[in-house]
Amino acid sequence: MQRTSRFQLVEDDFESVNRQTASLAGLAVALFLVVVGLYLVHALHQKTRVEDCLLAGRLNCDSLVAAIGGSARRPIR
Repeated sequence: MQRTSRFQLVEDDFESVNRQTASLAGLAVALFLVVVGLYLVHALHQKTRVEDCLLAGRLNCDSLVAAIGGSARRPIR
């Protein structure tokens, strides 16, 4: 029969806590990367829509920019 001391149990508890902390940190990093990736995809999609409008030769692309949420520049009269 193997005897374990209470110091061995304390070391096992620390290892368990360290493993949980590392797992939570990894999950936080993965979640952060997903959020940043979704933001980049959304921003690139908006810029692609404006660029497609300009490449099509349209003149009213400023309304598309305003609808997306950007600042449409108005000519000074």
